[in-house]
Amino acid sequence: MPADPLSCRLCGSPDLRSVVDLGASPPCESFLAPDELDAPEPAYPLHLRVCPECLLAQLPPLIDPARTFTEYAYFSSFSSSWLAHAEDYVDTVAERLGLGAGSFVVEVASNDGYLLRNVVARGVRCLGIEPSVNVGAAAREAGVPTLTEFLTAETGAAVRAEHGPADLVVANNVYAHIPDLLGFTKGLRALVADDGWISIEVQHLLSLVELTQYDTIYHEHFQYYTLLSARRALATAGLTVTDVELLGTHGGSIRVWARPEGVAGEPSPRVAAVLERERAAGLHELSGYAGFAQRVEGVRLALLEFLIQAKRRGERVVGYGAPGKGNTLLNHCGIRPDLLEYTVDRNPYKHGRFTPGTRIPVLAPERIARDRPDYVLVLPWNLRAELAEQLSYIADWGGRLVFAIPELEVVCPPTPALQAVEVN
Repeated sequence: MPADPLSCRLCGSPDLRSVVDLGASPPCESFLAPDELDAPEPAYPLHLRVCPECLLAQLPPLIDPARTFTEYAYFSSFSSSWLAHAEDYVDTVAERLGLGAGSFVVEVASNDGYLLRNVVARGVRCLGIEPSVNVGAAAREAGVPTLTEFLTAETGAAVRAEHGPADLVVANNVYAHIPDLLGFTKGLRALVADDGWISIEVQHLLSLVELTQYDTIYHEHFQYYTLLSARRALATAGLTVTDVELLGTHGGSIRVWARPEGVAGEPSPRVAAVLERERAAGLHELSGYAGFAQRVEGVRLALLEFLIQAKRRGERVVGYGAPGKGNTLLNHCGIRPDLLEYTVDRNPYKHGRFTPGTRIPVLAPERIARDRPDYVLVLPWNLRAELAEQLSYIADWGGRLVFAIPELEVVCPPTPALQAVEVN
């Protein structure tokens, strides 16, 4: 990592350019207990910049990951669609790579074992590397071998020495979460066999920019990738991108396949196709980011206008979900319990706590049926289909769902055919 926090962590350039400044927010997963409400709460700048040299979009590394991830509030297994995604992935990759009893799979940032439990079920030897003590413990309880560590070059080498090289290293939704990008990438190379594979899933910066998904900008996400910048980052450790898939997860992600450069061979045609899409959108130069900050402001104003109008009409608005992205949105918009009475979440860890910064109560999902609010603001919009089905019962009293991103939309259940209605 460069000594200067405002220089590029990939190439070291000191000349980073502003993309959008969201002000200051507390860490997005630092939910408050009731006895913390009267204590000071730290907030950090949330200013996305892009490097004009290597085009890596990034936040300054202002927060120590050990503070954020050692005791973590996010458990992957609380999303049904994410569990299905993980199961489908394991089925597909097992066939693609011929994984069997003699194979070894390592997942970095393995969370509560949501993915590797499918590997265990296949009888394939595996290991999770997960820094969060609490979610790592949940994985071990589920029968998934898990090492409580952050991945570094040294950790990767130690795991390889003890367990042998991995035929497959999985790094889903973690490549954005590490400030020491170069050290982490060396750790990936240390883990993987010389003829092995690395599979990385990460939100695609193209989707973030085109669909104004600015709420996915938060302190845990230190960098934001195009395929071009991901390819450049992997190359620093001798890893070559061989294939890429476009995914619908997290509002639009890429699954990047990489191998040690000596065995990589020619990339699939999909690599050139995705690079061309990025280039056509302007993201291989600075011009592609022009106007993004103005679109962000439009999202903020539209949501605030809706909430204020609902308040004036005496209508009740509550939230569904308490994801990290939701806390970026709530803090940037300045939304507090006067406009959003409470939010609910399936994760019991968050029940009885309050959202960071905005101090909105987080309750159990059953509260919505009891209170029968007029509107439910869906904060994890990336799970729209799953949550629209879960919340279809609000149609019983005429309740409607609200989505703020990519633009304000108020919709009526039932699902799956949600019908848009005009916002007054």
